[in-house]
Amino acid sequence: MVHDSDKEEKEKEGTPDPYPKQQSGKTSIQPLIATLEDQAVTCRTGLQPWSRSLAIELCCLLPLTASAHVGQGDLSGGFIAGFEHPIMGWDHIIAMVAVGIWGAQFGKPAIWLLPVTFPIVMAFGGALGAFGIPLPGVEIGIALSALILGAMVAAEATPPVWLAAVIVGIFAIFHGHAHGAELPASANALTYSIGFVTATGGLHLIGILIGNIHRWKMGAYALRAGGTLIAAGGTYFLTHAFTGT
Repeated sequence: MVHDSDKEEKEKEGTPDPYPKQQSGKTSIQPLIATLEDQAVTCRTGLQPWSRSLAIELCCLLPLTASAHVGQGDLSGGFIAGFEHPIMGWDHIIAMVAVGIWGAQFGKPAIWLLPVTFPIVMAFGGALGAFGIPLPGVEIGIALSALILGAMVAAEATPPVWLAAVIVGIFAIFHGHAHGAELPASANALTYSIGFVTATGGLHLIGILIGNIHRWKMGAYALRAGGTLIAAGGTYFLTHAFTGT
């Protein structure tokens, strides 16, 4: 016959102790403290522990991602930098648009010959600049391009097409050299060149679209007035190039 005291002892043996003793120097209250800390952080940030870990990992990856975009020979960054360069300066913009307008005033074949000649020769000038080959008077040449090309549009000049191509090509060297000389050290030279050639072609296209209004009498007058404004802008940039102010 089992005594009541024996039953009580067996029941005690089978029931987990709600207050376990310390083991290896660690108290049972530590998991409770950790849980309370997670809950407190969750209340403050609104993030669960797993999402906080994910956020930390993403923050660690950001510098690696950024370094991949600015590394030596970066392709996408080179194209973007090259594309932005011609459209960040009004001296480049007005000269490029003037090439397209002048070609449209000419008609075929100059309407495509001039806008094609300019980027091809400009790529050569870009190579000179990228290799550090000096070209004197780059800023003066760029300013003169806006002045003279604007004057051609204002006068609706129609010299022989080959001569117009030579004029455009000479100025293209100066523009290209300016682009190539500012090639970022981290950019890929090829994609950078593709970028500024693409942007230049886009500005030529805008000029051609604008130049198509010469078909109408009032449109022709408007183009000549626009050419005068471009030439005035070129005069301003030329003064700036000489004075440095």
